Amino acid sequence: MTPPVWLAEAGFVFLAHSAQLWANPARAAARLTQLAAEKQKAFAEGAVKAGLAAAKGASPAAVAEAAMAPARRRVRANARKLTKG
Repeated sequence: MTPPVWLAEAGFVFLAHSAQLWANPARAAARLTQLAAEKQKAFAEGAVKAGLAAAKGASPAAVAEAAMAPARRRVRANARKLTKG
C-alpha cells in the first residue's frame, strides 16, 4: 500500500472517531481508553517485529515496514469497521 493511501485512511479514522466522541461525550472517556490501548498494542507489536527484522539483518526499509505493519493493519480494520456502520 502506498503511503498516501495509508495516511488518508488514518486521517479518515481519526476524523470518524473524533465525530463519534463529540456526538457521545458520556462514553468518550471509555472509548478514548480503548483507542489508546489499541495504539499501545500496535506500537509494541511493531517494536518487536522491527527488532526481530533488524536482528535478522534486514534492510532499514524492511525494518521500518515491519515496525509499521501492525499500525497499518489496525488502521485498515478500523476504516472498514467505520464505513460499514
